[in-house]
Amino acid sequence: MASPSLASSASPVSGFCFHRCPILGHNRLVPSPPRYTNRRRRVMRSVKAKLAKRSDLEYRKLGDSDLVVSEITLGTMTFGEQNTEKEAHDILNYAFESGINILDTAEAYPIPMKKETQGKTDLYIGSWLKSQARDKVLCYLTYIVHPLVLKIIVATKVCGYSERASYLRENSNVLRVDAANIKESVEKSLKRLNTDYIDLLQIHWPDRYVALFGEFTYDYAKWRGGVSFAEQLRAFQELIDEGKVRYIGVSNETSYGVMEFVHAAKVERLPKIVSIQNCYNLLARFDLVEVCHPNNYNIGLLAYSPLGGGNLSGKYLDVGSEAARKGRLNLFPGYMERYIKSYAKEVTALYVELAKKHGLIPVQLALGFTRDRPFVTSSIIGATSVEQLKEDIDAFLTTERPLPSEVMDEINQIFKRHKDPAID
Repeated sequence: MASPSLASSASPVSGFCFHRCPILGHNRLVPSPPRYTNRRRRVMRSVKAKLAKRSDLEYRKLGDSDLVVSEITLGTMTFGEQNTEKEAHDILNYAFESGINILDTAEAYPIPMKKETQGKTDLYIGSWLKSQARDKVLCYLTYIVHPLVLKIIVATKVCGYSERASYLRENSNVLRVDAANIKESVEKSLKRLNTDYIDLLQIHWPDRYVALFGEFTYDYAKWRGGVSFAEQLRAFQELIDEGKVRYIGVSNETSYGVMEFVHAAKVERLPKIVSIQNCYNLLARFDLVEVCHPNNYNIGLLAYSPLGGGNLSGKYLDVGSEAARKGRLNLFPGYMERYIKSYAKEVTALYVELAKKHGLIPVQLALGFTRDRPFVTSSIIGATSVEQLKEDIDAFLTTERPLPSEVMDEINQIFKRHKDPAID
C-alpha cells in the first residue's frame, strides 16, 4: 500500500508516532501530542532536560525511497563475535518490540573482520527472520487516507575494494565493486539471511581510494581509480530488476562520490542511491549536509557510531573500570583506536561534564545531539545485551526534543575549539 507523502526525508511521518496498544498489544502509529508553544518550551528548559518524559519513536522516509524507517536502526555487527545466537535473537526481539523496524548488517560482519567468523551475523539474523516471517507487519494504521504499513526492513552491505578480504569470494584475490562481486555478494547474503530480497543494499566503502576510518586527510599520492559509477549502478539495476534488491545506498562515502553516483544515475537512467551510512557524532562530523539536503539530492543519512564506539558514554575515561576493560575498544586492540589514542578522550571529558551540568547522562547528550540533526534519518545503535539496548533506547527517547538551546550553544563552543578530535 502507498505510504504517506512526506515533505522531507527527516520529517516524522505525517504527525504520527509509535505507541503500543495496552489492550491488544499491537504496535501502531497514533497522532503525536501537540507541540509546546515557545513560551511553554522555555519554561520546560528552565528545569533542565533531566525532567523530560519518555517520548515516542518517530518514523521517517528514507531519501527518495518508499521505505519508512524508525529513527533508530539496530546495528548488528557484534552478532557472532561478542554475542551468541540466542543473545542476538533476544536483542532483535527487544528492538522490534520497542518499535524499531530496520536492522543493518553486512557481508563482512561480525567485526573485527575474520575469515573464521565472517557471515555469522547474517546467519543469526536469518534464523531469527525464519521464526518471525520476513513480511511481519509491525504497525498498521488504518484510519488515515493512505494506510501506513511498517515491515521488517533489512539493510546490508557489499564490501568495497580490499586486498585482505578475498576469502569473501570464491575466486578472487582482490574485492572490487563490479558486477561479478556484487552479484556473488548478494546471492550469498540472501542465503545467509534466509530471505529472497534485500530492502537496502549499500556499498560498505568505495571501490576507489578514499580516506577511511580516521585517516586525517585525503592522500593525494594514494589516488586509485575504481570501477566506474555507472558500471556499479548497472549491476545494482540488474538485481533490482530481478526483485532481489529494492533500493541502494552508499557508506563511508564523500561528497564527490555522492554527486558522481547521482549524476551517473541521471545520465544513464539508472537507479539513484537513496541513503548514505557515515559516521556521525559529537566527535566526528562530515561535510555532506548540503549535497544530501532534501531540496538537493535528498540522500537520507543513516548515522553510525553516534556514541563514537561507546567512547561518548564516558566509560573509557576511567581506564581501570570494568566497563572500560570489557569495552570493544579494549577487547580488540587497534579497533577504532582513534577514539582512545587521540585527544578525543580529552574532548569527551568536556562533553561528559557538559551533560552533567545540564542534568543529562553522557549517552543522552550524545544520542540527543545526533537525533536532532535535521539531515539524520536514523541513528544506528548496536548493543551487546538487551539491558544495554534498553538503556540506549531510553536515553534516546527521554532526552528533550530538541536539546535545549543552552545545551546546543555549549556543544557548539566545544566543537569550535576542538573540531574532529578523533582524527588527531
